[in-house]
Amino acid sequence: MTLALRVLRPGMLTTVQDLGRPEAQHYGVPVGGAMDRFALIAANRLVSNPIGAAALELTAGGCAFELLAALMVAITGAELNITLDGEPLPTWTTIFARSGQSLELTERSQPWGARAYLAIAGGLDVPEMLGSRSTSLAGTFGGVEGRPLRAGDLLAVDMPRVDVLREAGRTWPAQARPPYSQLPTLRILPGPHSDLFDSATVAALLARAWQISSQSNRMGYRLEGGSLPNPPTSSIPSHGVVPGAIQIPPDGGPILLTADAQTTGGYPIIGVVVGADLPLAAQLLPGDQLRFDLTTVTEAVAAWKALKAWEATPLGDNGIVGLLAWAAALDLPLVD
Repeated sequence: MTLALRVLRPGMLTTVQDLGRPEAQHYGVPVGGAMDRFALIAANRLVSNPIGAAALELTAGGCAFELLAALMVAITGAELNITLDGEPLPTWTTIFARSGQSLELTERSQPWGARAYLAIAGGLDVPEMLGSRSTSLAGTFGGVEGRPLRAGDLLAVDMPRVDVLREAGRTWPAQARPPYSQLPTLRILPGPHSDLFDSATVAALLARAWQISSQSNRMGYRLEGGSLPNPPTSSIPSHGVVPGAIQIPPDGGPILLTADAQTTGGYPIIGVVVGADLPLAAQLLPGDQLRFDLTTVTEAVAAWKALKAWEATPLGDNGIVGLLAWAAALDLPLVD
């Protein structure tokens, strides 16, 4: 174990996340884990970690860290403004950094982007609980004491041997990423209670852009933009729910469940966002907008296969000549 980072500024919400606890749902424990699972997997692959290694989820930027060792890192997801000792760094790229340098992530540089993922070669070394190192904010366990990071926190990694000449400077191709955008359209399949909703209600859900409310968090997004007509008023038994489910409470205001969603709920579900589009929803902040569109099971399966193919994108070598030019531009040493 090697100390890797000291938190100088934690930003709005920075937590340790991995791929969550899907096997613990039958205990009533939310799946949790990264909101944007694709970005987490890509960051881990860029630094040659297992795809589910623990990394940092940084919400809305505003973070700064002191590096306590020479590290191989990658930052994916939201297009934030990132600097290393004041010099701009690219996202979706493998970076070699020296001990003592300062890594800073500020506001987003694109009109979209909510969550960035900082992966370090070796993976963050925090205790595993119920098969995961991810932070459960509602359960106050996992990650670092079950809470967001604070200034002064120290984070360690299980330091691996890394091949700097082969790996530093690798970039994840833009064409192998989800189509992140300022106003994404999320494809949905009919929900388990679709028979409780008439055609006017479904048409109203699809007809408008919905805005993420300030009353939103990792459990779910409350959506603003009007109330759906004719929401069901009869009560239904509590039932299992999953991230991506769109619940409709009696006031007609949709709720899109996300990574930390509870495992059961009592509101009827009008539709469920297909898994391939959940990364798009993860990159939205309060005030951002989204739309919904009906799809088919066939299209949903095809989209999932495409996402899995992107996750397995071959990365290969950066090439020594390209690495030397890249390192010289940032005045980085190739050994520490």
